Amino acid sequence: MNRLTPAVIASACALLLPPVSAHNGDEQHLADARENFGKLPARFENPENPITPEKVELGRMLFFEPRVSLDGTVSCARCHQPSLYGIDALPKSFGAQSRPVPRNASTVLNTAGQFVQHFGGNRKDVEEQAWRALTGKVSYANPDLPSAMAKIRAIPGYRPLFEKAFPGEADPITPENWGKAIGAYERTLSTPAPFDRYLSGDMGALTPQQRLGMVKFMNAGCGSCHRGPLLGGTMYQKFGLVVDYWTVTKSTEVDKGRFLETGNEADTYVFKVPMLRNIARTAPYFHDGSVTSLSEAIRVMGLTQLGKLLSDEDVEDMEVFLESLTGEMPAHFREPPVLPPGPFTANAK
Repeated sequence: MNRLTPAVIASACALLLPPVSAHNGDEQHLADARENFGKLPARFENPENPITPEKVELGRMLFFEPRVSLDGTVSCARCHQPSLYGIDALPKSFGAQSRPVPRNASTVLNTAGQFVQHFGGNRKDVEEQAWRALTGKVSYANPDLPSAMAKIRAIPGYRPLFEKAFPGEADPITPENWGKAIGAYERTLSTPAPFDRYLSGDMGALTPQQRLGMVKFMNAGCGSCHRGPLLGGTMYQKFGLVVDYWTVTKSTEVDKGRFLETGNEADTYVFKVPMLRNIARTAPYFHDGSVTSLSEAIRVMGLTQLGKLLSDEDVEDMEVFLESLTGEMPAHFREPPVLPPGPFTANAK
């Protein structure tokens, strides 16, 4: 196992970032940023689930709907709250009957643009994540899918909404359509930020310090994993390439990552690389929520992934840059909908 030994620290000290000026080669820095990150789409399309206004309207309601869970307390919004930028700010969340979730709940904003869902990549897309959550033991916790659909059918106002979203189907209230509706809604949760105005050519969208932090972020090698429009969410990577992550994060439990999904030793401590969109608003960090400040998360990544002891100045500059990724939440996420009337029905049939 890798340890934070004096030799490791000495080696890391030799790799401290060289001084970089954001004022030299501004056009080249912009070109590099465009190449590394690219344009954030207005929505995240899925050819297998075309986005329609009717699906989005229904999906928005289902996202905030708690009466389909085992005890009537859990909706997507329980762990992904608009007031907290799509998270719940807990190290680890709680599902129905207060059952603990094994990993931190990442923000739902922009999540549909990732190549898989969850830290372990056990859901291929937001549609699958949504319908599988219905029977997840630590989420909605229904004993089976028919019982979950019976609860939705017990609320009369949902049938016409399902019929509008999935016209021509004899019985549109199905787990697959639940997933498609919520998936369509989540695919509209894109959050354009000052960084996107900069990528469009507005140099003044970022402060000089933010541009400096961006250059340092790229020069350090952070962009090799945190790439693409979401600055992450495009690949798997071992957490602890240089130093075992738990020796730096002080995690109370060691999570073996994708190994728990695949049983493949090569997947030990491997996780989906998190996206960095809205990262300044979505603490705590990492799969176990073990780090509470963004500056500390940057230091952890420098040590565990790059073998670099970042200076206070470098950390500050990168943190200020990452703040430019805080985007504007869509109005239809900021403001929860009024749901169809009806009581929670524990044993709907």
